[in-house]
Amino acid sequence: QVQLQESGPGLVKPSQTLSLTCTVSGDSITTNYRYWWWIRQPPGKGLEWMGNIAYSGNNNYNPSLKIRTSIARDTSKNQFTLQLSSVTPEDTAVYYCAREGTTGLLDYWGQGTQVTVST
Repeated sequence: QVQLQESGPGLVKPSQTLSLTCTVSGDSITTNYRYWWWIRQPPGKGLEWMGNIAYSGNNNYNPSLKIRTSIARDTSKNQFTLQLSSVTPEDTAVYYCAREGTTGLLDYWGQGTQVTVST
């Protein structure tokens, strides 16, 4: 069974960098045609896709966040990471990692982790 688990600090100060890790089990992040996503949901708002890293290691970012976003991977640990720089309180959200399978759908999600940007 595929499982994804987000981890990282729940509180980040403004102007700092938010860093999260998604640990994957039951699948390899290098399996062909898998894409691994970061998505967030601010309070009272809808889901916002942030970007992904492909099985090949290539990235695709939301243009509105691209300048502040970096998604990387550690294949030895079967993990992928999110870094979001220069955060503001508007970056407060529940952050999810997810898998895009061969159907093109996000078929497995982590439970989500709350990140609050505040002094």
